[in-house]
Amino acid sequence: MPYRRLPNTDNARIKALRTAIERHNSIFGQGIITLEIHNLELMLRNFEGAYVRYKNSLDTQASANKKFQKLIKNARLYVSHFIQVLNFCVIRSEIKKETKQLYGIEPDNFTVPDLTSNDSLLYWGENVINGERARIRQGGAPIYNPAIARVNVAFSQFRDAYFAQKTHRNTTARELENLSMQRQGIDNTLTALWNQVEAAFANFPLKERLERSKEYGVVYYLRREEREKTDLQDEDN
Repeated sequence: MPYRRLPNTDNARIKALRTAIERHNSIFGQGIITLEIHNLELMLRNFEGAYVRYKNSLDTQASANKKFQKLIKNARLYVSHFIQVLNFCVIRSEIKKETKQLYGIEPDNFTVPDLTSNDSLLYWGENVINGERARIRQGGAPIYNPAIARVNVAFSQFRDAYFAQKTHRNTTARELENLSMQRQGIDNTLTALWNQVEAAFANFPLKERLERSKEYGVVYYLRREEREKTDLQDEDN
C-alpha cells in the first residue's frame, strides 16, 4: 500500500497547504477539514511571505557576491603589488628598511604577506595605506606604480563590499531562521489536516480513498516493491 510522506521542501509545503485550503473552499470540499480555515490561510500567507523574503535575500547576497569576488581580486592585486614595489625601493636603497615598520612589516622581511583571506586583506590594506601616508608626512617621496591613491580606491571598494556582504549574510541568516521556525508548525498542521482527510475517506475503496485524499494535497509514495510491480505491469501492457 502506498504511504504518505510530509513535504521536504518549502515549495512543497506551500503547495500542500494551499491545495488543502483551496479544496476546502471549493463547493466539493466542505465538511472534511474541521480546522479553522482562517488560521490556515493566515499560516499560509505568513509562510509564503517568509519564504519570499528569504529567497530574495539569498538572491541579493548571491548577486552581490559575484561583484564582491571581482573587488577582492582587484584589491589583492594592488595591495600585493604595492608591497612588492615597497620592497624593491628598500632593496635599491631608495627607502630605509626601518621605514617598513610604518607599514607593519618587519625591516628584514621581503615576502608579501598572505592575502588569501578577506580578513588578512583588510588588515594589510589598512596597514599599507596608513603606512604610506605616514611616510609621506615625514617627507618621503610617494611611491608610484601603483600610487597609494589608486591602491586606496581598489581597497575602499573591497572594504565597502566586504561589510555590505556581511550585512547580506546576516540578513539571509535572519530570514532563514524565521522561515525555519515556521516549518515545524506547517508540518504539524499538514499532519493534522491529512489525518482528517484520510479519516473522512476511511470507508472508501483503496483506490478511491487515495484519489480523494490527493485532491486535498496528501502526497503518497509507492514502496520499492510496489514500484517494481507497477513497472512490470506497464511492460506487460
